[in-house]
Amino acid sequence: MDELPIGRRVAYWRGRRKLSQQVFADRLGKSKSWVDKVERGVRRLDKFSVLYEIADVLTIDVQLLLGKDPERRTDALNCIDEVEVEEIRAALERYVSMSKYFHAPVVPPPLPEFRKAVSHAWLTYQYARYGVLTRALPKLLRDAQAADAYYTGDDGQLAASLLGQVYQIASSALRKLGEHELAWLAADRSMAVSVRADDHLLAGVATYRVGNALLALGRARSALEVNVNIANRLAPGGTNGADPDRLSVYGMLLLQGAMAAARLGDSATVKDLIRGAEEAANALGSDQNYYWTSFGPTNLELHRAAAAVELGEGRQAVETHEQRIDKRRFAALLPERRAHHLLDIARGFAQIGDVHSAGEMLVDGDRLAPSEIRCRPIAHEVMSDILRRTRGAPPAPIAELAEHMGVGI
Repeated sequence: MDELPIGRRVAYWRGRRKLSQQVFADRLGKSKSWVDKVERGVRRLDKFSVLYEIADVLTIDVQLLLGKDPERRTDALNCIDEVEVEEIRAALERYVSMSKYFHAPVVPPPLPEFRKAVSHAWLTYQYARYGVLTRALPKLLRDAQAADAYYTGDDGQLAASLLGQVYQIASSALRKLGEHELAWLAADRSMAVSVRADDHLLAGVATYRVGNALLALGRARSALEVNVNIANRLAPGGTNGADPDRLSVYGMLLLQGAMAAARLGDSATVKDLIRGAEEAANALGSDQNYYWTSFGPTNLELHRAAAAVELGEGRQAVETHEQRIDKRRFAALLPERRAHHLLDIARGFAQIGDVHSAGEMLVDGDRLAPSEIRCRPIAHEVMSDILRRTRGAPPAPIAELAEHMGVGI
């Protein structure tokens, strides 16, 4: 797009934002005629102050207007590119709740309609359709921020809850795709908003997302502390009930704490936290998706295997996969969970030197949820390791998947 005149680039991004010339002009404080002349190249844009105003309205980096449109990242295979990252970054860096003190808030979508959009985004994530999700996230973030700024009272609490959920969705997707700093920012925002929503369990799930982001950033000690501290506050018992929602959030906080402890090599703490989560899972009785956690007995075993991989105990992870996980219950889990687990087991097989089985796990995961395997940097690392250690030519399905992933043989 860098060969286009700047006016055409303005028109392009205005179209991406689904803004009419009149609405765009109103937000800039200009006339529709002025916008039309800019887009046709009749009027020059030679003031940086105006360019920055346009970029702010379009919620993009000003460099994109100047034709500095980065190439797509080859390692992400079009799962997410730098343009989409910048759009999400711009949406995350907006402070709509502050600007409402100076300007009338933008009228957001009706809350029932927007609630459905957020639920759809959660399912898009849990079905591992990351490319679809990242393209939808900028608008979803802007709509959620507008709702949070616009509604008051009970509607305001619901709007805050929905914004907190959108931040969590963004954090989870960005972490999967290797954008760890942005994942942390989105997760941190979700914690603050959850307080406004007056929902302790939503704040607990936000803490889980923060822990995930911290772990991805290599801050395992902080991830362990934040998850365990909030888990202790939400633990069933005393004035806290033992309803399914609370059991699910509490259990997932313990499991995330176990993953952080495993990264630290603290096997004793891993066992303690998994034992606590196991009690919650048994009390819940079956795998559920309260607060979008997918928590339950089967997901607990998936985390037991994943923690073993983090501890370097690949054989234990494989044994957990083969002996402790009920195949019928596993098949009932959502695609992201299943493919994520198969990626973990691929790592476990690689740790014990069985690169053929490791490759088969990646192929199986790709059949379930291609984006979970093709879009994640960790999966690329595993595939590279498999190819490097395979004697002779790899089996055709593994070679084909490697080609799709862009991993050289």
